[in-house]
Amino acid sequence: MADRTRAHVFVSGTVQGVYYRANTRDTAREKGVDGWVQNLDDGRVEAVFEGPNEAVDSMIEWCRTGSPAAEVDAVTAEREEPRGEDGFEIRY
Repeated sequence: MADRTRAHVFVSGTVQGVYYRANTRDTAREKGVDGWVQNLDDGRVEAVFEGPNEAVDSMIEWCRTGSPAAEVDAVTAEREEPRGEDGFEIRY
């Protein structure tokens, strides 16, 4: 599984209440990326993407724009060892 990676991502800006999580889920599923996304109390969105390197890179890049109504200020991503995520879900 050397071609798989995991990224722990934080997105700040106007990213809550603009369907950011739903768009993230749908895009991750289209790209074959596993993981999850959730809102944080401080207004950021947190996500974990796990899958092929190229697909995870693509999701990180996608986060810089996000859903059509979002205004993204910053995206930080930290690489981690894959943990075997299966499917992609919105966490509440």
